[in-house]
Amino acid sequence: MNNIISFPHLGNYYHPISKLLSLITKDKVMPAPPITKKTLELGTKYAPDTVCIPFKYNLGNFIESLEQGANVLFTAGGGCRYRYYAEVTETILRDLGYNFKFYKLIKQDLINWKDAYNIFKEINPNLTIPYFIHSVIYTLLYIFYMDEIDKIIRKNIGFEIEKNAHQTLQKEMFNDFNKTSSITKLTILYKRYKRRFKKIKTNKPKDCLKVGIIGELYTSMEPYSNYDLEKELAKEHIEIKRFTNLSYLLWQKPLLRRRLKKKAKKYCKYKLGADGLDNVYRSIYLGKKKYDGIIHIKPFGCTPEITAIPIIQKVCNDYEIPIIFFSYDSETGSEGINTRLEAFKDLITIRRNKIDKSLSRN
Repeated sequence: MNNIISFPHLGNYYHPISKLLSLITKDKVMPAPPITKKTLELGTKYAPDTVCIPFKYNLGNFIESLEQGANVLFTAGGGCRYRYYAEVTETILRDLGYNFKFYKLIKQDLINWKDAYNIFKEINPNLTIPYFIHSVIYTLLYIFYMDEIDKIIRKNIGFEIEKNAHQTLQKEMFNDFNKTSSITKLTILYKRYKRRFKKIKTNKPKDCLKVGIIGELYTSMEPYSNYDLEKELAKEHIEIKRFTNLSYLLWQKPLLRRRLKKKAKKYCKYKLGADGLDNVYRSIYLGKKKYDGIIHIKPFGCTPEITAIPIIQKVCNDYEIPIIFFSYDSETGSEGINTRLEAFKDLITIRRNKIDKSLSRN
């Protein structure tokens, strides 16, 4: 039987992940279908009641992939309870009667590249170490480049003159990125598209509203799970700052860990687990940079973020920056989220106007 490889969705990261798996295994790679209401319904139906919603999305993704013919599944792992989810997911899927191979790439919160190579060598016996290294470097650069472009998009998409100009160019970029496996060509393409994104015409005031998004990693990076929060903010002509992306998680976070603890020592003496400490530091950063507001997002019951919330509230009080908290589960409705988001936008707009009037008087 030929291998058909699949993995859960996570925003646009299915592009580089698909490319990596295709290059290394030489097998057919079929990312899970884009997340829909059906995905969540499937995951909720078979998941434990108390598990957080990212597990349900991933489980639903796996079921959809298996139903479409996938027989090799990959998952990440690491972080908080997520490090145990692979074993639970595999048990549920096998109890449902599916036949597949299941691989977990991250163990003990880190990628062991030797173990990863051995996994892929099992799937593709012809895989060589030099080709494996090349493929990994190519993929890491792909992720870094797309994350850098995303930063440009978040700063400007709410002010584009031509509707959907950024999204259209982004689709074109992914199409071109996916056509090459050359590191040199990928870098040339990145520089070309970076220039093109910066040339997109915008009507952006210097004093535009700025909002920072912090919180749990999955709900930050998967648009469906946060009800397209960034798009909703862009519609309101707000500049967006989001810290969490794969570049940060894969190599920046381990390098910054000691620095974050030092910067946040006034509020945190100990590591909070997962991204808790990171989000305390981000709140401090956004306060010092005089952002107009902070949006904290998390799955319902996310213990590290629950622990961080009172500390983040303290930071926001000290820096006098408004913050709103969104907690998502399978019962969350978009109407309630949008109503609260609209009220938050009105709040930061009124606050900004008061500050501007006060400064003009002085």
